[in-house]
Amino acid sequence: MTTFLNILIGGLIMGGIYAIISMGLSMQYGVARILNVSHGEFIMVGAFLTLTLSKAGVNPLLSLALTAPPLFLIGFLLHRTAYKRLTTVTGGGGAFEGNAMLISFGIMFVIQNIALMIWGSSPQGYQFLVQSVKIGGSVFALNRIVVMVIAVAVSIGFYLFLSRSRIGKSIRAAAQDPVAAALMGVKINRVMALCFAIGALLAGLAGVLLSMINQINTTMGMSYTVIAIIVVVLGGLGSIPGSLMGGFILGLVGSAVGYFEPSLQLVAYYLIILVLLLVRPKGLLGR
Repeated sequence: MTTFLNILIGGLIMGGIYAIISMGLSMQYGVARILNVSHGEFIMVGAFLTLTLSKAGVNPLLSLALTAPPLFLIGFLLHRTAYKRLTTVTGGGGAFEGNAMLISFGIMFVIQNIALMIWGSSPQGYQFLVQSVKIGGSVFALNRIVVMVIAVAVSIGFYLFLSRSRIGKSIRAAAQDPVAAALMGVKINRVMALCFAIGALLAGLAGVLLSMINQINTTMGMSYTVIAIIVVVLGGLGSIPGSLMGGFILGLVGSAVGYFEPSLQLVAYYLIILVLLLVRPKGLLGR
């Protein structure tokens, strides 16, 4: 029972964070058609902004509200300038997707180097809710329990936002058929920019949560981008419920494997995606 609880809670913690990360990337690629390889850098920026605020005496929980709006604004402005211009030049389609990915590589290196100048290359961290909590005979750090609750709540809340709100319905309509959505009155350019901005916001929230339980560094972004891509493919390209499900599946698998042999976590992730691409290329909920 102790082993089961350790694996379950560890899986829910990382699964919730993976779900938030991958839902953001799914919004950017599944709707806005931008494979944003700089996605992980927004996670890193969110984490380091939280670290900086924590050193200034700001509670990391408050950082969830303080870091999200600037990252949302940056994402929105990036799309309304660089990516909107690229759409005009390329006319959309495959040419747009290829060039958009190249732009995101440039953004990744710009953000990473600015972060290196500000925060350096050494791993850093801060103390937050380090006291222990006993659950079912197992002992966990309180910060991990708090992160698990927030990650699960944000994941479910975002899914409900997409499925119940008017804006969420516009986003889903644009993802399914942008031409038909435009004919029905959806402002496609604004929705695309909104999706990219929401992806940046979710990445920032994931960074805040990661900083509460792990040490962070300015080169951490790419590893989380790769994990987000794996989860998006696992759930099905453009499927938000698939990303939510895929994030928790990957988190539980990683927790189970990591409990016995931490060095094999990434190997397990790559094996999952390899088998999935061979057996079900469209993903769990892809169409």
